Amino acid sequence: MPQIFWGIYFFDKILWRKKIQSKNKVIITVSVFLLLFLVGSSLFIGNYKIEFLKGIALLFRRGDVTSLDYKVLWTLRFPRVIMAIIIGMLLGSSGAITQTLFRNPMVDPYIIGISASGTFGAVVAFLLGLPESYFGIFGSIFSFITSLLIFKLSNGRRGGLELSTLLIIGIAISALLRALISLTMYLVGEDSFRVVLWTMGYLGGGDWKKILILLLPLVFSLIYFYINRYNLDIILLSDEEAHSLGVDIRKFKYKVLMISTFMVGFSVAFSGMIGFVGLIIPHLVRMIFGSSNIKLIPLSMFYGGVFLLLCDTVSRGISTTMEIPIGIVTAIFGAPFFIYLAFKNRKGV
Repeated sequence: MPQIFWGIYFFDKILWRKKIQSKNKVIITVSVFLLLFLVGSSLFIGNYKIEFLKGIALLFRRGDVTSLDYKVLWTLRFPRVIMAIIIGMLLGSSGAITQTLFRNPMVDPYIIGISASGTFGAVVAFLLGLPESYFGIFGSIFSFITSLLIFKLSNGRRGGLELSTLLIIGIAISALLRALISLTMYLVGEDSFRVVLWTMGYLGGGDWKKILILLLPLVFSLIYFYINRYNLDIILLSDEEAHSLGVDIRKFKYKVLMISTFMVGFSVAFSGMIGFVGLIIPHLVRMIFGSSNIKLIPLSMFYGGVFLLLCDTVSRGISTTMEIPIGIVTAIFGAPFFIYLAFKNRKGV
């Protein structure tokens, strides 16, 4: 009899675990092919039609490289595809970090006002007449100030705020910053179109220069997360437990918070307020692959890029005469998901 129980135990712990791992590998493989399919589809979706075979040849720089088709592919659509993936990666991973810092899966940089503060920082740089390379810097500064304020409030004497209080603070900050952005639009007048695009989310202005700038926070965060990959799960522990492991958890949290706001600030500065990516993606990744930050953050980064490219493809392909702002598409996906989470966690709200 004991041998039977030991056999059941090893079957459950070893064979079933291997089955789960193989299932996860299948999911990731399918996701990679989905990403490649979306990249190929996005290049040929838009008001200007390009023949598929001709477009494939132009992607490999074969054919007439002076044609309008070539310029549309390499100057407009391909940079937009890459920019959507990068910004989705930044938003997805920053959402996972924010949820870990506040220890709640319903927290998102967009919901608690961090994205709005980044947009406001970009608007300030715009009003000062600074080049677009400064938009991300100003966005990161304002995002860090807002997140630091919320982080201070959420780490009170009793170890944190109730979710309802946290959401109220975030909504209040977001409403205040949106009012200031609206005031800016009113004062600027006819030149406020770019501000309007920021408030709705827009990737149409993507170019290779912006991509190079956005690679800065992406590469930096990847290196930082890889170096500290074993310390990321320690964030979930108490200060006493982390101290016993030789980690200054409070100092480490501030560093991770700075990295997260650095990522959000640059992403919203060049794309505007794109909401719910940091809410949906980390939660789904956590459901499928587990809550360990060693897997959660890089997978949230990957699936954030896939999700935002999907939303951008939908925003351009749903109509042949107009383009829907991508922030509206992500909100259509994200708002029902947020309501679902609210009902799921209603006992703790």
